[in-house]
Amino acid sequence: MSELIWLTATEQAELIRRREVSALELLREHLAQIEAVNPQLNAIVTYLPELALELAQAADAKQARGEELGVLHGLPIAHKDLFETAGIRTTMGSPVFADYVPESDDLIIARLKAAGCVTLGKTNVPEFGAGSHTFNPVFGATKNPYDLARTCGGSSGGAAVALAAGMLPIADGSDMGGSLRNPASFNNVVGLRPTPGRVPRYPKADAWSTLSVDGPMGRTVQDVALMMGAIAGYDARSPISLTEPATSFARDLQRDFHDTRIAWSPDLGCLPVDGHVIETIEAQLPAFADIGIAVENAHPDFSDAYEIFQTLRAWSFELSFAEHFAQFGEKSFKETIRWNAAQGRQLRAAQISRAQVKRSELFHRAREFLDIYDCLLLPTAQVPPFPIEQDYPREINGETMRTYIDWMMSCAFITVTGLPAISVPCGFTRDGLPVGLQMVGRPRGDFALLQLAYAFQEATRFYLRRPPLADRADRSSSGVGSWN
Repeated sequence: MSELIWLTATEQAELIRRREVSALELLREHLAQIEAVNPQLNAIVTYLPELALELAQAADAKQARGEELGVLHGLPIAHKDLFETAGIRTTMGSPVFADYVPESDDLIIARLKAAGCVTLGKTNVPEFGAGSHTFNPVFGATKNPYDLARTCGGSSGGAAVALAAGMLPIADGSDMGGSLRNPASFNNVVGLRPTPGRVPRYPKADAWSTLSVDGPMGRTVQDVALMMGAIAGYDARSPISLTEPATSFARDLQRDFHDTRIAWSPDLGCLPVDGHVIETIEAQLPAFADIGIAVENAHPDFSDAYEIFQTLRAWSFELSFAEHFAQFGEKSFKETIRWNAAQGRQLRAAQISRAQVKRSELFHRAREFLDIYDCLLLPTAQVPPFPIEQDYPREINGETMRTYIDWMMSCAFITVTGLPAISVPCGFTRDGLPVGLQMVGRPRGDFALLQLAYAFQEATRFYLRRPPLADRADRSSSGVGSWN
């Protein structure tokens, strides 16, 4: 079994730049791993090895000509099946889009291509990304590589599994209520929800919206930083786009943290959290003291966050699905989507305006809290990966979940603050299931957050623990094939 695929994406990119490995050689190793493990995991759903081989050969030819190379030159990638990809099927996990082939790329895809990535397919999602459990009627469910009987989370679930199982070195994703963070937690990888506008989105019907963002995933923090160097940066087509250049993410991740204060909250004062999650995280908190950081139990007031998130999410669903319902009929979509859009149709203007005011007040409470502390720590997910046959957890610690997203509030509450947040590997439950630690940074403090996450990663190094399935992979395949 080749160890090349288990190097960090940063190391793989450097090997290509030094001409110690070609893009074609690197791709063949990843294709072999895909052939070996993906049939069991179902993470990559539209698989294009022939296209990828052509792109890798073109990448090597570009390097041979001495042309300038992008920061991700030669790295294989598969794109989240919610992102539109020119000439490549984009299903959204929905039967009504099962044969849809876009004519243009979303902005994040265009930037990844410009940075030199080698596209090999698409990664699985829940239907339209609704819910943090990756299954849909087009491709079925994606399994967790640490336990095939468990969910991988979502909506960037296929991306997280492909990373964890060595099929990809980097992956793209998006996040409204935790779709980069939850699957990162469930699969022992890293998912960054950047500050809204840090990774501009285009095209987008509501260009001013800050609820959903695009962002990177990787097995390590340095790989996420590397990818941010390709996808971040100003774009005039996004009115909330931030002007700080993508090159700012190429700075040194190492930093002196002595005399730093951070806060830890197991439940934000109001959320039910499975005891196994809290136990796993608290066992690793002493690692912060080892790098000079004081951890205190504290959190800002999140009392209005549930109303804010549910209101603004429902509003966004009504906006997103009204036209689809008119074109295809509501019954063409899963029940939870219909319910969420119906909640949006029932909203009154006063409810929306009140939610926006309360969101502003919450932001200021969080901002003032982070004037005292450098970071807020909390569980990424309120539960460990749950059985794959469940559509979502119905209760936590005996408390009933009223909706299909109530169990995701540890991420959703952070979403509505507008603050950058990252999930990093933080150990395993007694049953061997991954648990992620969520770190929330100061306003627009994305890079400082990456530095803290990197320090914790290097102190604990859980990213080195591979899934059992990936280590048992039979690598005898030629690495070229197709399915779906």
